[in-house]
Amino acid sequence: MVDDSQTAEARKREQRGWCWYDWANSVFPTSVTTVFGSLYLTEVAASAAMADKGLNGPNPCPADSAGNTDKLRDCDISLFGLDFPAGSLWGYLLSIATVIQVLIVPLMGAIADRSSNKKPMMAAFAFGGALATIAMALVSGTNWELGVVLFILGNIGYGTSVVIYYSFLPQISTADERDGLSSRGWAFGYLGGGCALAIQLVIYLMRDSIGITSGNAAQIAFVLSGIWWALFTLIPLRRLRGHHERPQGTGTERSGSVLTAGFRELFTTLREARAYPLTLAFLGTYLIYTDGIATVANVSAQYGSEELNFEADVLITTILIVQFVAFIGGVLHGLLARRIGAKKTIMASLSVWVVVIGAAYFVQAGQALQFYLLAAGIGLVLGGTNALSRSLFSQLVPAGKEAQYFSVYEMGERATSWLGPLLFAVMASTTGSYRYAIISLVIFFAVGLILMSFVPVRRAIRAAGNPEPALL
Repeated sequence: MVDDSQTAEARKREQRGWCWYDWANSVFPTSVTTVFGSLYLTEVAASAAMADKGLNGPNPCPADSAGNTDKLRDCDISLFGLDFPAGSLWGYLLSIATVIQVLIVPLMGAIADRSSNKKPMMAAFAFGGALATIAMALVSGTNWELGVVLFILGNIGYGTSVVIYYSFLPQISTADERDGLSSRGWAFGYLGGGCALAIQLVIYLMRDSIGITSGNAAQIAFVLSGIWWALFTLIPLRRLRGHHERPQGTGTERSGSVLTAGFRELFTTLREARAYPLTLAFLGTYLIYTDGIATVANVSAQYGSEELNFEADVLITTILIVQFVAFIGGVLHGLLARRIGAKKTIMASLSVWVVVIGAAYFVQAGQALQFYLLAAGIGLVLGGTNALSRSLFSQLVPAGKEAQYFSVYEMGERATSWLGPLLFAVMASTTGSYRYAIISLVIFFAVGLILMSFVPVRRAIRAAGNPEPALL
């Protein structure tokens, strides 16, 4: 809980510093995961397959009817005796990295919860993730396996540091301040990710004039991303106080090792959550459509590159459009929720998602304007959907148990977020078309929309013992 002995000004100083970590870490999901990681590792993996032609199978890069062998998605690579197209690597990697994150992040969260000072842990994972990101610049030639390992390490650093970062929120803000502070951090993160990507886009566009290749530009982007992450992390680490108070028990004995006690508390929360089935119904619905949102964000650059044949400058410009429009979209979601309520706004947003993903199937190859319009549509609903979902979920949680339920919220999101990338990768591999892969993601939004219509939000709020807002 917030320290009542703090002056309002001291608390505001911490809050301003806290927001800077959103600015710092957003460069990883934006520049590394969404743009340069997918494009560069796919290219390196395809180069490895071409280099192994004649060594790993009779034809790892089968030619098309015109005799071309340069289609990245047709180039087979091997890992642990399994062959799969290089173009599917990114989808599989996102799934594997997420599963590993699910196994590790809860353990680190348990350690952080029992720690007397969380700042060193946050610093260790933030700087560790930044270092892994910088090291991705060493990936070149055919050593795509090194890129896989470094990305997984960076993803662990990102996920764990963010969980610890979130845990500071109740300690630095009152209940009345929390929604506004969280929203400012979210908005600041989109701006930070967009600014970093804009700098990297300038370098990429000027690559010929400064004498570097597109691959070199991607390597520079990894270095700049890691430096950006590490440098701006210094601000929250300097502004946040240690908050040395050790958390008290939450109904579970805190004796024993950190790991066993952490798992024991988690299982207790999961068992008690069964008393609130409507809250769990909303959570399950959210986990379905947020998986679709995350997958679209992570594979959009690959879809544009492999299926629509866009160059990297078009793809990066598209991501920039998404970043800045997403900020506007979040504001619009908030305004609409004030008029019609959060649930109806979420359902309207999911309806737009269905239309936008359906439209993605029909975007013509090489038509940049169509792709930019698609990006603007995604940006309008990207951040606002999740922001309102978090706000609505907070009303469905029993008072005094917010931290426990939001830990389940975070774990559930990570535990299911591998399904979308896996579906995308499988569809791309089996059909040979990224159009079928992207249209398959509609199912997440359609199912989420249908299930959301059946969730009795007012009853869920009453069951949790919370006052009902005027609009839902």
